[in-house]
Amino acid sequence: MPELLRLFGLRFFFYSNDHDPPHIHVRSSDGEARFTIETVSCIENNGLKNKDLYLAEAIIEENKEICFNKME
Repeated sequence: MPELLRLFGLRFFFYSNDHDPPHIHVRSSDGEARFTIETVSCIENNGLKNKDLYLAEAIIEENKEICFNKME
């Protein structure tokens, strides 16, 4: 599982053989969430705190071009 970024206690990664739509997994010590990339939104949350969800969404939005390039 390639790691894209590690920032503020959040780890951003993807699985190379994962299903559509393209999405990013975000993990912290509290849990994990998945975000779509094209239109950044949380599609699943398993324990991430709200503040971490908002932070992760902002980080993905700011870096989504990088994410798309690394996932190809």
